[in-house]
Amino acid sequence: MALAVLRSRALAGLTAPEVTVEVHLAAGLPSFTLVGLPDTEVKEARDRVRAAIQNCGFEFPQRRITVNLAPADLPKESGRFDLPIALGILIASGQLKAPELDAHEFAGELALSGELRAVRGALAMCAAMRRDGRKDDKARRAFVLPLDSAPEAALIGDIAILPAQSLLQVCAHLAGRDTIAPFAVSPAPTFVHYPDLAEVKGQAQAKRALEVAAAGGHSLLMSGPPGAGKSMLAQRLPGLLPPLNHEEALEAAAVQSLAGSFKLERFGVRETRSPHHTSSAPALVGGGNPPRPGEISLAHCGVLFLDELPEFPRNALEALREPLETGHIHIARAAKRAEFPARFQLVAAMNPCPCGWLSHASGKCRCTPDQISRYRGKLSGPLLDRIDLMLDVPAVSESELSTRGDGETSAVVRERVIAARQRQVARQGKTNARLTPDEIDLHARPDEAGAQLLKQAMERLSLSARAYHRILRVARSIADLAASEQVATAHIAEAIHYRRGINN
Repeated sequence: MALAVLRSRALAGLTAPEVTVEVHLAAGLPSFTLVGLPDTEVKEARDRVRAAIQNCGFEFPQRRITVNLAPADLPKESGRFDLPIALGILIASGQLKAPELDAHEFAGELALSGELRAVRGALAMCAAMRRDGRKDDKARRAFVLPLDSAPEAALIGDIAILPAQSLLQVCAHLAGRDTIAPFAVSPAPTFVHYPDLAEVKGQAQAKRALEVAAAGGHSLLMSGPPGAGKSMLAQRLPGLLPPLNHEEALEAAAVQSLAGSFKLERFGVRETRSPHHTSSAPALVGGGNPPRPGEISLAHCGVLFLDELPEFPRNALEALREPLETGHIHIARAAKRAEFPARFQLVAAMNPCPCGWLSHASGKCRCTPDQISRYRGKLSGPLLDRIDLMLDVPAVSESELSTRGDGETSAVVRERVIAARQRQVARQGKTNARLTPDEIDLHARPDEAGAQLLKQAMERLSLSARAYHRILRVARSIADLAASEQVATAHIAEAIHYRRGINN
């Protein structure tokens, strides 16, 4: 036959739409034409495929070859289409018989020798294939992938992953001479050592705020002089969080796979990202052409720690407002759009003034009121309004430093956090930080005295409607830590304390 049709997948954000690879051989002068919005990497497949076919002992047809990647309006990128293009040429030229062709999907980059190299986004492609298979049982296919990409793809669990090392091995499988066995993986439990909370001396209030933040998935901003322990506290938050469930682990792994940074031994581990304050807005939220996930998406289901928060570019910080509110980031470019998950837990730290020593007992601060105002003004009101807990972290005294640490360990605090999270999931199916206004009215309504206290706080602190709801979310988490069904006055009071702002 002069026409071969195979199935593959493109990447558009975390979605992986199906791509039909059509290969047609016709009479005429020898040529190789690729159509269907291929980018430079895809166009270069012409040379890789030609060399791979010849080095595998096949004949490269001296005919007019046309390869169409459909749909035509979907941009195609990377070398993932090398394998289906090469197979299509061999089938269309009659060198390969593949009776079960439609029962497979293919992706893989070819080396000039015909070996298969790993592709980016294998997990996302297989997740999309599973979704399509659920919609139509007839569409369920086996996915042929390079051996190095198979371990992450097999984490999906309920689709057949066929790992191949070379073009020759795939040809033998399709011809029925040497069947490729499905790849199975059972990732061993990952044990991660986190810094212990007991190592932080003093800072009882900050430790309590860290526990509340962990219990409800809330964002946290700490302000204090250099050496007060802000970074130490932030580094210990991941050790307080409960383990990921399987679906959350798959979501986080899919984002990592899309960025090409997934490691099987890190499956199920909450990611912690700590970008430098010189990072640009695209580095934080994602971007590029085609759009790639940024730090906030790579921290999906994990922790994003921003140290020296006011030193980040203003546009980068303002870009955090949407994902903090919705848990997603939408990136639009002239020709391409992408949506990435970004349900991260923000922990930020800053100094109280440009030099960092404001209100310190040493009296070393020489910043003028105007300098302090400009420094704090780098953080806009709308951004601060989206942060759940804000507190000052004072310097630790010499007497506290010299005593032996006897605070609670991370393991003890984590047990309380896990119990609080379990109450939230049983009650509303999500963490308190993600409650909608209607759900807040249903699950976080305070008692009469608490409602009166909150009303007074709204008037005295001039809080916004968003701050009102965030106080109730935090109060609900405090009540869950106390195993209380009712949000009481004490819970509201503590939540209001965390909304008073910094350096008040």
